[in-house]
Amino acid sequence: MDRGPAHHPLTMVSRGRRLPRSFFARDVLEVAPDLLGCTLSHAGVTVRITETEAYAGEHGDPGSHAFRGWTPRTAPMFGIAGRTYVYFTYGMHWMLCLVTGHDGGAQAVLIRAGEVVAGQDVAATRRPGVREREWCRGPARLATTLALDGSATGRDFCVPHRPAAGEPIDLVVRPPASPPDTGRIRTGPRVGVSGPGGDGAAYPWRFWLDGESSVSPYRPGVIRQRRRS
Repeated sequence: MDRGPAHHPLTMVSRGRRLPRSFFARDVLEVAPDLLGCTLSHAGVTVRITETEAYAGEHGDPGSHAFRGWTPRTAPMFGIAGRTYVYFTYGMHWMLCLVTGHDGGAQAVLIRAGEVVAGQDVAATRRPGVREREWCRGPARLATTLALDGSATGRDFCVPHRPAAGEPIDLVVRPPASPPDTGRIRTGPRVGVSGPGGDGAAYPWRFWLDGESSVSPYRPGVIRQRRRS
């Protein structure tokens, strides 16, 4: 449904203020596209979000880490909205998710890509030899540019936090100056996630802003066949 700028939930948040818990305490399929155009700041770098993916363990989503229930690793997803779920994958990459929905719902938005809009000098030191358009073109690159790792998981980003010496630096999500044109929002299968039929088409839960060079390329999921003994 096209709500239009006047009815967009971001218009209720003052410019420059962090997004409140009420923004995230909604269904993940509403929050994921609404995060497009918002900014995310951490450790001296600010990124404008251009691509997201929704994961809804509560709804029987086979692509979600919470599909098979609670584990110590996925515990943040089962908590209240407005907390982070940062996980390690492929033995080398960190990924950032923002928890949404109600307590126990196991919903989260993966922040897939973005454009660095502040702190470019800091970002350049973390991404040496990498072109600027590639700094956050994919969730692992984004986490690296923002200096995020497992120490950030479970953090409440809806409440201001003034870290003491040695503590993690605050993470803040803010609304854009104005919501992006809804005509630019595209949706399709999630990257690298297979589904019924093997193509992920049953879950068109990836959202991105058309025309943004920072959006990551689409890659379909691959179903691995078990070897016969």
